[in-house]
Amino acid sequence: MRVMVLVKATVDSEQNMQPKREDLAAMGRFNDELRAAGILRMADGLKPSSHGKRVAFDGADRTVIDGPFAATTELVAGFWLWEVQDMEEAISWVKRCPNPMPGPSEIEIRPLYEMSDLE
Repeated sequence: MRVMVLVKATVDSEQNMQPKREDLAAMGRFNDELRAAGILRMADGLKPSSHGKRVAFDGADRTVIDGPFAATTELVAGFWLWEVQDMEEAISWVKRCPNPMPGPSEIEIRPLYEMSDLE
C-alpha cells in the first residue's frame, strides 16, 4: 500500500523559520530508519506558500493566484511517499517521527489510488 504522508504547515513554516540542527539531525535519522526498513520512496520539504502559485480552473478559463495562501493549517510543508503493508503500519511509523515543527504540528496520512481501486 502506498501512502502520502503530509506534514501540515504551521505559522513558523510559513514564515520560513529554519529548523534547529538537532531537529534536522533527528529527522535525518528517522528517514534513515525508513530507508533501512524499505518503506521510504521519496521525501522532501516545501518552501512556504509565499513562493507558490495556484491555478484556478473554471471551464476553459485559468486564473493564476500568487501565494501566500490563507488557512495555514490546510497547507503542506513537506511530504513522504511510503510503501507500507497497511494504514496501521503507516500510523506506527508516524508515531515514531520526531515532531517536524518547533511547536504543535500535525501529520496527515493519505492512501494513494492503486489500479485495483479503479477497476
